[in-house]
Amino acid sequence: MSEITSSDTYKSISKPSTGIYKELGSKFLSFAFPVSSEEEIKDILTEIRKSHFDARHHCYAYRLGVSGELWRANDDGEPSSSAGKPIHGQLLSYGLSDVLIVVVRYFGGTKLGVPGLIRAYRNAASDSIENGEIIEKIAGEDVTFTFGYLQMNDVMKLIREFAPEVKEQNFDNLCRMTVNVRLRDKHRFLEALCSADGVSVEEN
Repeated sequence: MSEITSSDTYKSISKPSTGIYKELGSKFLSFAFPVSSEEEIKDILTEIRKSHFDARHHCYAYRLGVSGELWRANDDGEPSSSAGKPIHGQLLSYGLSDVLIVVVRYFGGTKLGVPGLIRAYRNAASDSIENGEIIEKIAGEDVTFTFGYLQMNDVMKLIREFAPEVKEQNFDNLCRMTVNVRLRDKHRFLEALCSADGVSVEEN
């Protein structure tokens, strides 16, 4: 990901939430999840399909990344653009990223038509968002580096100054840390690391 200078904050949700929309006997159950990877999304979709195996459709959309640059919308057998697209549209409307929304449809026996489906999937997705908590997230990137034990004080001084999230640390004869640094700070943090004697930055 390239360095972002304009903004490294974006909106997401703090925890999973649910919603529902009903029309002409059909039930549309919606589930919103905070997510961080496509692998995590695949696991959630598998669980939703298992727990709602008797539903007719499991439609979804997601956005990942500070600007939602990685996204997908899936109609799961509904008419083209009648399900995934309106769900994705709600993610765009609320300006959310790192979010997956799945809408599970239980068919009620009466066809809704494409306009009715679009309305139903849009409203179900919106309900799950409204029932959740929207938060501001800070975009960051992982930096892994090694250093000798004698450089511990210098490294800890940088950690206090930049306050990255420490994800992994192993203090041995050769110490190794992985931290998640805010995008706007990454260039300065790397410069400071590279200028310190005995510190080596690994390629992620």
